[in-house]
Amino acid sequence: VTKTSFGALPIQRDDFPTAIRILRKAFDAGINYYDTARFYTDSEEKLGAAFSDVRKEVIISSKSMGNTKQEVIDHCMHGLRNIKSDYFDLYQLHNPSSLDYEDPDGPLAGLLELKKKGYVRHIGITNHRLKVAHEAIDSGLYETLQFPFSYISGEQELELVNKCKAANMGFIAMKGLSGGLITNSAAAYAFEAQFDGVLPIWGVQRERELDEFLSYIDNPPRMTDDIRAVIE
Repeated sequence: VTKTSFGALPIQRDDFPTAIRILRKAFDAGINYYDTARFYTDSEEKLGAAFSDVRKEVIISSKSMGNTKQEVIDHCMHGLRNIKSDYFDLYQLHNPSSLDYEDPDGPLAGLLELKKKGYVRHIGITNHRLKVAHEAIDSGLYETLQFPFSYISGEQELELVNKCKAANMGFIAMKGLSGGLITNSAAAYAFEAQFDGVLPIWGVQRERELDEFLSYIDNPPRMTDDIRAVIE
């Protein structure tokens, strides 16, 4: 995947023509990874409208908040219709409060069946709870973990990054700008770029926001003394 990725939650606030224009601009600039979710209103539909003709050239991840096997399957199948595809590259459990590996009718069972049948190529989990994140890594059942990670994160989050790398799991960093608390995107980008096993998700709604991150593709910010001063 490209190190500069596209978080598609904010485009639910754009009208369809605006969202499609922004998505295609991102694609034309070389971004190939797009993150969405079943409950980001019409975000999946906008991805489908933008990329149905280049589906094999983009990597699309989505998520389900389903609490049962059937809910997860239903959410995925609905999402596939939305993105006009017969597979998701990555499908994730969306911030579950706990994990149950033994329940044959639980959400993980839904993920595993979807993967077995080829509707999803990889499975992962998102979370905001350190305990659940550690349990997910230790289980060996997930291929990716999506968790908040930015330069204002602490040692506990960095431990998750290193633990995922040791377990050969992808680490997807949500909230790279800490939900708007971080306003220096160059510093945020330079921080994330230090970790080769981390894929930061940059949420984009406006074209000027996309342009800012596109400018970093060919000229990525480095950990200079000025940027270290911002981070520290």
